[in-house]
Amino acid sequence: MRCLGLSKKLMITLCMGLAALPGCTSQKFNFAAKPSASYYQSFATRTEYPDVNSHLDPQVAGVHVPHAFENPSELPTWELSLPEVIQLAMTNSTILRSTGASVVQAPNAMNTTYNPAIVESNPQAGVEAALSAFDAQMSTQLFWQKNNRPNNNIFFFVPTVFAETSGNFALELSKRSATGARFALRHNVVYSNPNTPGRLFQSDFTGWFEMEWRQPLMQGSGITYNQIAGPNSGIGQYNGVLLARINTDIALHDFENSVIQLVNDVEGAYWDLYFAFRNLEAQVSARESLLKTWQLTKAKADVGLRGGEKDAEAQARAQFFTFDASVQNAQAGPNGIYSAEQRLRYLLGLPAGDGRLIKPTSRPIQAQIVYDWNSAIGDALTQRVEVRRQKWSIKRRELELIAARQNRRPRLDALTQYRWRGLGDHLIGSENPNFEFESLYQNITAGQYQEWQAGLELSYPVGFRQASVAVRNAQWNLVREQALLKEQELRISHDLSTSAREIARNYEIARTNINRVFANEEKVQVLTERFEAGTININILLLAQQDLVASQTDFYRSLIDYNLAVRNFHREKGSLLAYNQISLAESAWPNGAYNDAYERGQWFQPRKQPEKTTQLQPVSNGAYDPSQIGATPFELPATNGGTNEAAPEQNTPAG
Repeated sequence: MRCLGLSKKLMITLCMGLAALPGCTSQKFNFAAKPSASYYQSFATRTEYPDVNSHLDPQVAGVHVPHAFENPSELPTWELSLPEVIQLAMTNSTILRSTGASVVQAPNAMNTTYNPAIVESNPQAGVEAALSAFDAQMSTQLFWQKNNRPNNNIFFFVPTVFAETSGNFALELSKRSATGARFALRHNVVYSNPNTPGRLFQSDFTGWFEMEWRQPLMQGSGITYNQIAGPNSGIGQYNGVLLARINTDIALHDFENSVIQLVNDVEGAYWDLYFAFRNLEAQVSARESLLKTWQLTKAKADVGLRGGEKDAEAQARAQFFTFDASVQNAQAGPNGIYSAEQRLRYLLGLPAGDGRLIKPTSRPIQAQIVYDWNSAIGDALTQRVEVRRQKWSIKRRELELIAARQNRRPRLDALTQYRWRGLGDHLIGSENPNFEFESLYQNITAGQYQEWQAGLELSYPVGFRQASVAVRNAQWNLVREQALLKEQELRISHDLSTSAREIARNYEIARTNINRVFANEEKVQVLTERFEAGTININILLLAQQDLVASQTDFYRSLIDYNLAVRNFHREKGSLLAYNQISLAESAWPNGAYNDAYERGQWFQPRKQPEKTTQLQPVSNGAYDPSQIGATPFELPATNGGTNEAAPEQNTPAG
């Protein structure tokens, strides 16, 4: 306690003395007094504009004033058929647009034509990245070192000093094989010039050439495992070339799905624009009819005839302005022709306005569609892009399960090494060729000093806890993907049934609505004659005119819905691209690739007995063309509650 007290007094004294020294006093700096000083900044972060050039398309930046209430008949038109519209969409769609997504708020969610290439060239998970694990690796190092170390000994009653100038050169070339083996070539050279007594040479070069082969015999062995998991992969890590290729296939299916969504939206926007034109015609026709009725009522009021009462004239006038508002909405409303035309323009990748008005020329289908239900359900359960994508996910989980089971084995490696050693006074050159140790490389190439080593290395965790849980995890992942496929097939069958029912429903409704139109036209004609003769009240005529325009609008809506139902049916059964004559293909290789293939191919020879060549279990069943209808063999299972797979059978085109 006394020592502690003295220490505290000493500390207080030292602190008081240090505080009295110049420069140790506490000062407060007023940074705000020098706002222009280089070290002063009044903010921590701020919003800044990035130094990136804008890609302003002249057609986009110089878009015309949007149309609102201009007369469509007075605007220059751009007549386009449905095939021409789809062709424009495919040509101008580097970004695969969708009416349900926004490239402004969520640009990363948009699919593009570059996505498959981005996945393919991913430096971490792409095919080339997985293949790079088998590339030859070269490493080398060269170091010079100066040692000067005193040693604790009793010679001459002073420490001796070890002094040395040394250098170290190392070179290794290694390569992984598909079976998991690792081949390595090494060369090491060590230069030493110490002050150690009793040496034949004051300085010398020692070195060796070494070959090594390490082959896994259990865990990590085999072509299948290394293609799935990749060499030197850990438990639960699967980065092989087969999985990388499946990732590319999944990216291609995502791209195809985006193309299908684009075609679906383009066709829907095209028929919406067609309906907008027809709806505008019906509204204009109704407005003109109401105008004539209003004028007739007013003329009767001027001469005092029956039917020209003030309330009748006001009612006809109000009804006219009601239909006039409907015409305005049919022009500039959310579902008007100008809004529908702008939505179609966006899906086609066109400017919002160029002074022209796109006018559909293709007429909707009015004939009754007859389809083969068994063929349609077979195509839906095999050709749908979602089903094919899910099957790739199942294949990936199956491969992961194979690798996980192989990881549940000990690590047993066979190792062999062979080495040529040498010693020399010089590195290269020979002043005395007869002297065995004149130069290092002379001594090594003579082959007098050779070493070899062979043996086994065994290591494993007792119990294989992590490997066992990895197998269980892979099994659960596989079961989950299979359950999702089963649920997808169930949902697809329901959706296809719904779309088939919609085809029948909209066809019958369209027939009913056209009969309504004929009946309402006849009724309006008869009531107009009676109203002109003064035998009926104006209310009856106005209601009839309302029924006529409603029936005309309903007919065109049901006719468009019928065509959209046909589109939905093809989409549900996976033939929308074929229905619109769209095919997906990769662009041509560069010319240099063909030349390289020719130069290398002339050295290849086909196998003389290919039937005797052992191959791995195939991952893919070959190429698939989504533009072909009914190209996938399928047979409906028997309705006996069994789960056996049916034998394949060629389908006929559906739809």
